[in-house]
Amino acid sequence: MSLTTRVLLGLLAGLALGIALASWLPASWQPLAGWLETIGTIWTRALQMMVIPLVATLLFTGVSSGGAGLGRLGGKAIALFAIVLAAVAAFTLVVAPVIFARIPFDPDAARTLRMASTLPPDAVPSFRDWLVSLMPNNLVAAMSAGAMLPIIVGTLVFAMAATRLPTEARQRLERAAEAIRSVTIIAVRGILSLAPYGVFTLAVPLALRLGTTALGAVAVYVVTVAALTFLVIAAMYPLAVLRGVSLRQFARALAPAQGIAVSARSSLAALPALIDGASALGMPERVTGFFLPFSTALFRVGAAVGLPVGVIFIAALHHVDLTATQLVIAGVSSVLLSFSAPGIPFGSILIMAPVLVAVGLPVEGVGILLGVDTVPDMFRTVANVTGTMAAAAVLDPPKR
Repeated sequence: MSLTTRVLLGLLAGLALGIALASWLPASWQPLAGWLETIGTIWTRALQMMVIPLVATLLFTGVSSGGAGLGRLGGKAIALFAIVLAAVAAFTLVVAPVIFARIPFDPDAARTLRMASTLPPDAVPSFRDWLVSLMPNNLVAAMSAGAMLPIIVGTLVFAMAATRLPTEARQRLERAAEAIRSVTIIAVRGILSLAPYGVFTLAVPLALRLGTTALGAVAVYVVTVAALTFLVIAAMYPLAVLRGVSLRQFARALAPAQGIAVSARSSLAALPALIDGASALGMPERVTGFFLPFSTALFRVGAAVGLPVGVIFIAALHHVDLTATQLVIAGVSSVLLSFSAPGIPFGSILIMAPVLVAVGLPVEGVGILLGVDTVPDMFRTVANVTGTMAAAAVLDPPKR
């Protein structure tokens, strides 16, 4: 049985047990949910522990190895990535709250969830304070506090500086970062192998507090992410057509990579098929040899949908009305963190915790989203590979 199937079964079993505890099992059994939640919280923190080394090493190697060859194409690529991601995140932040506002949550249950959060209500900084905090004055302190955005800024500074080092010195740094990344990914996979149990332990208290409304809420979350991501995927095709690429040829060249993205749920796994498709379209070697790997490592248009939707869903689940400042923080955080989302299954969910913290929401919601992330992750990964190929067509279309 695949991990995906076991995670879904763990979620369903947890929801069923939680509903049973809330509906017909003796009240003396309900403390069981508290013990299970403790186990789930430990599992969630184990995932959080892996986020900093994974994100920092992915970002460092992606920028330092490509920095020497960024040139004009790389500069235009980063600008295009930022524009597209910002537009997608803004669209999501406008549409998703309208959808989730229609979900009826029990106010008492939501109040209980808020009381269970360990994050104080005044933990959300003002926009000015948040902007100043982006530049860390102490990286060690930022890592200790789990402040991901300052860590990303610091990593970018070191990565860009590394591009000015002699080749041998830079390669030594990259090999060290790649070794740390490889070890971290092994650890992440080990923690994810426990996902069925972690998701089960987090689903039980959720269902106990919300009762049967949890099932409908989760279904709405999955459909919302899938639908919004599908719209983003569809919007990528006209970008290529506007640059003179035949819609039929573009779709045919992209289809194999999309098929791998659906099955493997990994942008990196789809990269060879992307390169073949770009070659079939007649794109130059600077696209197949530099841009596609560079874009695959950094450009996660699916995360610009998944992260804001996840944040808004958790806020709705807790009956928290996000302010305009919090929505801006969520959008900017999602865009910045999307550049460091690992190209592996559940990659976007793994980096959602810092976004939740940035807007003052409990990170325990990551576990619930992880349990139902299979279908959304398929759509997000397809969006990632589609966005990469569309960006290549926009920036360096095949010559005719």
